[in-house]
Amino acid sequence: MVNREQLVFSCGILRHFINGSLGLNREKYVSGFELSKPLLDAAAYNTYVETVSNKADIFYLRIKQSLTEMAKYSYLDYIGRISRKFDWKNKEFVLAFDYTDEDFYGEVQGLDIYGWTGKNGVTGKFKFLTCSIVSDDVPQRIPLISIPVQLGHNMSYAVTHCLDLIKPHIGKILLVLFDRWFYSKELMYDLKALKIPYLIFVPKDKFIKTELNGMQDEEKKIIEHEYKLNLDKSNYKFESRLAFLKQIFSKKLDKNLDWVFATNVEDIEIDKLIETYKKRWRIETQFRVQDEARIKCKSKEMKIRYFLFLFEQILQTQWACFYKEEINFKQFLIEIQKVCETLIENPKRSYSKSLKAKVE
Repeated sequence: MVNREQLVFSCGILRHFINGSLGLNREKYVSGFELSKPLLDAAAYNTYVETVSNKADIFYLRIKQSLTEMAKYSYLDYIGRISRKFDWKNKEFVLAFDYTDEDFYGEVQGLDIYGWTGKNGVTGKFKFLTCSIVSDDVPQRIPLISIPVQLGHNMSYAVTHCLDLIKPHIGKILLVLFDRWFYSKELMYDLKALKIPYLIFVPKDKFIKTELNGMQDEEKKIIEHEYKLNLDKSNYKFESRLAFLKQIFSKKLDKNLDWVFATNVEDIEIDKLIETYKKRWRIETQFRVQDEARIKCKSKEMKIRYFLFLFEQILQTQWACFYKEEINFKQFLIEIQKVCETLIENPKRSYSKSLKAKVE
């Protein structure tokens, strides 16, 4: 049985997030008190806000009048509370980065929408970069921060910006995991300069294929590889370690695979590299969970899409930290939606709980 008082508290957290994101309060015409219910209705039933409420127009207007940074820091404010509750500053973390996207149907315009194939009517994608906890020893495997990314964005800056944002809330970073799309000389150079340990899955270019062709099946080796980086009209040289694992059997896929990783970790154990890297897949599981709270939207405005994306993530974060052992995510969405609806009918009690959430 889910603790109802805990759900009441969680509703207060959502209202505080909405108010912080949109610059609202109880003295204004509309606030998180009024907007939390339609947002939860839309999330619980995977539909549009305008389908379940007559407040969609004022909701979209308030987002347009706000700043994107307000939503980002409102989410980080909640991450700070979670950090203090679970004493994250005294723990060690393995993190993972990944891109995720949301479908767009319509005419693709501007830098916020990436063009798509048109398959199933999808003409574009809104993209977000997410950093999540994937540690074995930290049970709260949640998204720490997500930011919107435009066409032509600087990937290395985006990653290091996210790390700067979350550093005040976590302890030592043991390792950061990346898939092949993050194999970038600039990113490796910047992470090395910042002394951030990384493990990146390396795509097979001509050099990588040549090295693998010279190895025996099941052979493993690590080499020091020098990179040359041309950046801002200057040339830089640095080294990273490349770990080659030739034709290693994968139980999941029931076949042999070649694995190549780039890392700046000096004492990394080559026999544990694949097992370590597979922790990155936990972030993809998080995205699949978040999809169960997907709020449909037709808007071309990144600010609107980003707010809804973070609202879905804060729901996932609440569930993973406080409800995961009791009910599944979809059940949580339905239960918190019901409690929010009940509280709307009793504004005095609801408002007192919201204030409690804000203070705590």
